[in-house]
Amino acid sequence: MNKELQIAIRFTLVTTVIFGLAYPLVITGLSQWLFPHQANGSLIIHDGRIIGSQLIGQTFSSNRYFHARPSSAGDGYDAANSSGSNLAPTNRTLVERVQAEVARLRAENSNAPIPVDLVTASGSGLDPEISPAAAEFQVPRVAQARHISQELLRALVAKHTEARQFGIFGEPRVNVLELNLDLDPAFPAKN
Repeated sequence: MNKELQIAIRFTLVTTVIFGLAYPLVITGLSQWLFPHQANGSLIIHDGRIIGSQLIGQTFSSNRYFHARPSSAGDGYDAANSSGSNLAPTNRTLVERVQAEVARLRAENSNAPIPVDLVTASGSGLDPEISPAAAEFQVPRVAQARHISQELLRALVAKHTEARQFGIFGEPRVNVLELNLDLDPAFPAKN
């Protein structure tokens, strides 16, 4: 019995050192060496300040900027509370929230169909991207607020539209933060 206990203790110590210390250190070191940008959160630095991440959405409320999809993560894009709403499609709270969003968007652009990603949150609640259709839906509002032509704005959206990964995975998408960062230098505010 004593011999089996010693073996179990040694095995526990060895596997703890290998899988709890050595392996994480090696993987962390390799990721920092091979992919430093991604390993540090894909942070976006603007004018020497960290303003966000390519991987986590942000709320934009001004008409001068493109808006992200709704977030169910805490107080909106709170990475510590990442999750979907977990509300059933028939849940009154969800139905009322979506109806309010649809009414707001209808007032903004009554002639265009409303893309679903402008009224529904993603599974994580942190999605930084919208569909090209969602960006196109917002072009008239942003163009009017910035006093620029819609064609110029569509060209900027097209520049920020990413295709499917490797041509087969996912859907075309537009990173809202990166698009909005290009708006101010490309089209400064005109009062």
